[in-house]
Amino acid sequence: MIANMQVSEENSAANQPSLSASAYDYLLARLRSGLLRASDKLVEADIANQLGVSRVPVRQALLQLVAEGYLVSTPRGYKVPTLTPQDVEDVFELRLLLEPRAAALAARDITAEQLQRVGLAVSEAERAHDMNDASGAFSAGRHFRDAWLAAVRNKRLASGIARYADQVALVRRMTLGNFERRLAVIAGYQDLRSAFVRHDSITAHDAMLRLVLGAQRDFAELVQNSS
Repeated sequence: MIANMQVSEENSAANQPSLSASAYDYLLARLRSGLLRASDKLVEADIANQLGVSRVPVRQALLQLVAEGYLVSTPRGYKVPTLTPQDVEDVFELRLLLEPRAAALAARDITAEQLQRVGLAVSEAERAHDMNDASGAFSAGRHFRDAWLAAVRNKRLASGIARYADQVALVRRMTLGNFERRLAVIAGYQDLRSAFVRHDSITAHDAMLRLVLGAQRDFAELVQNSS
């Protein structure tokens, strides 16, 4: 009996990391959708029930997301951080430093398969724009970023960029409702794809710089219009 209990405990411990990773992936996908509002609460017990797991792996996943800046802990659960205008500007400063360099590296190293994924994401964005689908354009933008970041061999750099971009995702979601802004963003995707196809690091660097600067200007205009 004791031996069987020990085996059961060992199996449970062995499965814990995979359960935590699954919970993390599930929660991250929800956060990256851009649909969660600052007022929405993520409650450990509720998530555990949804996933059919114990609260331990869910707690581990939530704490990891807190450490990465995706969530903050509150007495009643976890929630998306409320970013001040200065917080968003700080994130954009980091993106301006990191993303052009990463795009240059991606242009140097991108594979044919990765180029295909970039192209599919651009086509997805173009279709969403033609249908005036802001939500679809937002999803396509996320797919585009995932596709080109896959070509960045420095995984610390790639993961850092993904986190910072995700933190200001709500800003981009709001601006993509505007026809002209959405068209400008897609033009930036097209410029980057062309640079990637030619393995042109300099052009990719400059195209990414323009894209992030455009997003920063869109945010500044949002703040100005809401004041």
